[in-house]
Amino acid sequence: MKKIILASTLVLATATPAFAGSGNTSTATGTATATIVAPIVLTHPASASLNFGRFTTGTGGSVTITSAGVGSVGSDVTFVPGSTTSADSFTVAGDASRSFSISTTGGNVTSGGTSLAFTTAASAATATLSTTGTASFTVGGTLTVTGTAAAGAYTGTYSATVTYN
Repeated sequence: MKKIILASTLVLATATPAFAGSGNTSTATGTATATIVAPIVLTHPASASLNFGRFTTGTGGSVTITSAGVGSVGSDVTFVPGSTTSADSFTVAGDASRSFSISTTGGNVTSGGTSLAFTTAASAATATLSTTGTASFTVGGTLTVTGTAAAGAYTGTYSATVTYN
């Protein structure tokens, strides 16, 4: 019996008591997340263009093409019979169901030493990609025609930009 009491005393003497924390610090684990979305990509079909059509200048004026491709003339400018007009078109690919904004610049069409300025307008200022991540839009514009513009084929460029919202 002496051995049991001695063994019990020895166990009790070597046991370390559990103490509660002091309350001066506390630690918890946080979480981190990241989502990578598909980049937005704007494509211009090679066969598409903003076509102001064929016209005579008279004393000058303007040619306007809606984003639906319908043309009209102003002041002394007149379409010639058989003239065709068209809005330009673009396709967009990216993160499904994400909205984006559209902006376009103006530009100039030139032939020889003559340059004519134009402004552009997209069919919408904002749009949303489909559930498959695609969308499209068109661009119309207004060409300012001087009465002194030389006859000829005029070409030029402008920029369209899409940005995720």
